[in-house]
Amino acid sequence: MTPSTPVDFPCPGESPTSAPSTTADATGPAAPPTDHYAENHGFRVPIPLHGQSRCDGLAAAKRIESALEPLRKRRDFKVESTRSTLTGLGYPARTVEVYQNGPTGIDFLVDASRMCLEGTMDRVSTQADAFAGYPDHTGCDVPSGGH
Repeated sequence: MTPSTPVDFPCPGESPTSAPSTTADATGPAAPPTDHYAENHGFRVPIPLHGQSRCDGLAAAKRIESALEPLRKRRDFKVESTRSTLTGLGYPARTVEVYQNGPTGIDFLVDASRMCLEGTMDRVSTQADAFAGYPDHTGCDVPSGGH
């Protein structure tokens, strides 16, 4: 029995052409890998969200980007300001991690129980992405060891 392919569909505000394809690439890799790097580091590859969870993740990421954008425009790249904004969206403080990335950059990670939200804010942009965690690991932080 073959596992079913997750079904993705356009989410609200997304055009049908921007929804990810769930069909496999017919051409496959050009050549087999010469080492086992990808195999040995697969535990560090985030699991994508599918279906309604993907739509929920896109909405949550957009909400975070919109909330952080005023900070970026003010050039407020302080950990405290970013944490306060994220907790102001309803994420409990214990689930929010914020890191300084140089004088004009912030990285963040939110464990939103049903999904993980991570992103960056710097002089140029505010970006957030949602994913479903990591294989063989609980939590949203990048695992430090594999299986």
